[in-house]
Amino acid sequence: MFIIQNYFVAVLFCIITMLCWGSWANTQKLASKEWRFELFYWDYTIGILLTALLLALTLGSIGTEGRPFLEDVTQGSSANIWSALIGGGVFNIANILLIAAISIAGMSVAFPVGIGIALILGVLNNYMNDPIGNPLVLFGGVGFVAIAILVNAKAYRKLAVATQKVSTKGLALSVISGCLMGLFYGFVANSMSKNFTVPEAGYLTPYTALVFFSIGIFFSNFLLNPIIMRWPFEGKPVAFSNYLRGSASNHFMGILGGIIWCVGMSFSIIASGKAGPAISYGLGQGATIVAAIWGIYIWKEFKNAPAGTGKLLKAMLLLYLVGLALIIISRTID
Repeated sequence: MFIIQNYFVAVLFCIITMLCWGSWANTQKLASKEWRFELFYWDYTIGILLTALLLALTLGSIGTEGRPFLEDVTQGSSANIWSALIGGGVFNIANILLIAAISIAGMSVAFPVGIGIALILGVLNNYMNDPIGNPLVLFGGVGFVAIAILVNAKAYRKLAVATQKVSTKGLALSVISGCLMGLFYGFVANSMSKNFTVPEAGYLTPYTALVFFSIGIFFSNFLLNPIIMRWPFEGKPVAFSNYLRGSASNHFMGILGGIIWCVGMSFSIIASGKAGPAISYGLGQGATIVAAIWGIYIWKEFKNAPAGTGKLLKAMLLLYLVGLALIIISRTID
């Protein structure tokens, strides 16, 4: 299977993860305005599962290093398979809440708050499981991210006061999503062998873990999404028949969103073998900057904000950049 052997290549993969995770939500915005996020999400999970299987059967099955996908599936222990599946379920709950927050509050709010909290909890959780990186530098970077979250929340409050149209529900959903999002990666990381080149018996390679993680997302969606459709966070209940009547364009956008996100996830866990789970996850969650740029400068989500809000948003982006830079270099001075 394909394995990264160089730390700076691993960082490059994490940057691609950051771009993917920060950009996939644009596909929801590019879908029809009448296409509810609950309907979008069915196709999104399909895109994730198909991409995971494709990567496992290609990159996860070539070369002489590691263990090919099909062989790995048969030898994986039930505990590790369940760990990856549970990770998918936890992620699915968090991501549904995040997408709901995006639909209510916009990308430039939901991502910095939700994913920022996820970054802090995720780095802490993953570092405790696999302490790679200088802790002072690593958690110094996390501290800058925490300040950036507070700055973004202040900017959001200014917008809410000025427009009197922005519900605090979106902010609340972002916070809950972030708390859950910070936990899922640990389940996946714990299911994988620490040594990708010579995988330990019973543990999974990253490609196999990704497949079971995606299966967890796909099947848990049949439990979670019907509940959200029946009792939505905003608007009227939506029937599954509406999904069947969706246009090809709307379905394509959902699948494309899942593909983009899954490519990011696969690159993150492939990179974790060299960078360590804490750094790989933390750097990938720099997606917040990418999403905030999309929301602020492309979708103009703060165009009606009062004077001074722009300075807060720029400060938020700068704080995030400093935090991510510290997370990157923490591995080099371990």
